[in-house]
Amino acid sequence: MTTPTFGEISQEYRGDWVRLRTMTYIRVLALIGQALALLVAHSYLGLRFDVVLVWLVMGAAALSILLSLLLFPQTKRLSETEALLTFLFDIAQLVCLLYLTGGITNPFSLLILAPVSVAAMALKPRATYTLAAIAVVLVSLISLTYQPLRFADGTTLSVPPILLFGFWAAIVIGIGFQTFYAQRVAAEANSMADALLAAQMALSREQKLTDLGGVVAATAHELGTPLATIKLISSELMAELRDQPELAEDARILCEQADRCRDILRSMGRAGKDDTHLRRAPLQAVLQEAAEPHVNRGKQVHFLLEPGPGGQAEQPLILRRPEIIHGLRNMIQNAVDFARADVWVQAEWTDQRLRLHIRDDGPGFPPQILRFIGEPFIRRRREAERQKDRPGYEGMGLGLFIAKTLLERSGARVKFANHDGRAADMPGRPKLHGALITLDWPLARILADKDSPLGRNEPLSA
Repeated sequence: MTTPTFGEISQEYRGDWVRLRTMTYIRVLALIGQALALLVAHSYLGLRFDVVLVWLVMGAAALSILLSLLLFPQTKRLSETEALLTFLFDIAQLVCLLYLTGGITNPFSLLILAPVSVAAMALKPRATYTLAAIAVVLVSLISLTYQPLRFADGTTLSVPPILLFGFWAAIVIGIGFQTFYAQRVAAEANSMADALLAAQMALSREQKLTDLGGVVAATAHELGTPLATIKLISSELMAELRDQPELAEDARILCEQADRCRDILRSMGRAGKDDTHLRRAPLQAVLQEAAEPHVNRGKQVHFLLEPGPGGQAEQPLILRRPEIIHGLRNMIQNAVDFARADVWVQAEWTDQRLRLHIRDDGPGFPPQILRFIGEPFIRRRREAERQKDRPGYEGMGLGLFIAKTLLERSGARVKFANHDGRAADMPGRPKLHGALITLDWPLARILADKDSPLGRNEPLSA
């Protein structure tokens, strides 16, 4: 089993998930239940079976539990191979008990579904299906040969062949259904957990980048005056030291290095200081910031902003949150990736709502996956195909899910669709068949209070 690199999100890696303590608790409870069932059947119901062999099988299970407690710390997590062997041992032990106590005619034969179901949630599909196949083979064996149960008077409990076949078919079908069902549910849960983790990592990364830009911009702001003073004094020295070429050259170099420091700081921090000024921004500024990394990729990005019915002419001042910036950036990136030439970012606002449309003139979302857009891991494509469709793009494979999750966190309702021809609500009514992403916010969720005092700049926390 290969181990993913640090920071990698992968639903394929599922090793070391099962704690030995958890397995021990489950196995102890199963062993207690088996012992109680045998005692009741033998003492109160008068059923007869080979007691010595039965308790030897029970003793083997108890010994395995005891050895696991003595040899390994309870904090140990079982690898996939160790977990598979444990499940195989439990199934084999249960099958041995069933063989000695009536085989498949024993009502407790249904318990063989338990380890198969638990394994389906803890193991990879290949190991799960292997375990299920072994369970089916063992169930088939004890349906053909077993030691029948006997009553106290020596009468043998016999079952008609048709019922015996029905018991076998029910258990086999149950194993198959439980394996598939549990494995699919576990895979879906794991995929969603991985995707949500990726979304959280993306938001954290965006927040760190914002903070880093603020630190750099704040540094540039604070160093602006000292650098200007250095440049002024060095320029005056250059003029006064014209008669001393060596000293004049030093003054010139000092002036050049001051300019270089200014340019470096300016290029490193464009976002501005992390203060109340940049916690809010006009709608167009937020949209342009989100689209900035993708405006020079050979596609034309158009911004169309206008008030809707009842909306003020002045565009709203909204909160500049990292999740909004990152989510919009990912949506715009997807449009730019698949557009032929143009992408439109259209905003319309009223006094209650803000609606945003992101359109492109590309082929649109594939119809067969349109209703699944926004879910994680809906499709896997080879890298060559991805590079062909999206040249110059390297992504996490969870872009739209992450964007949708982050934007919904800010209060937006996100809808994915394709244009069906002419875009009636756009200037010129262009003919479009590309993707259409609609985002709808209650304006109160992202509207900034423009009348509130800005306050003073606070130092950035580490």
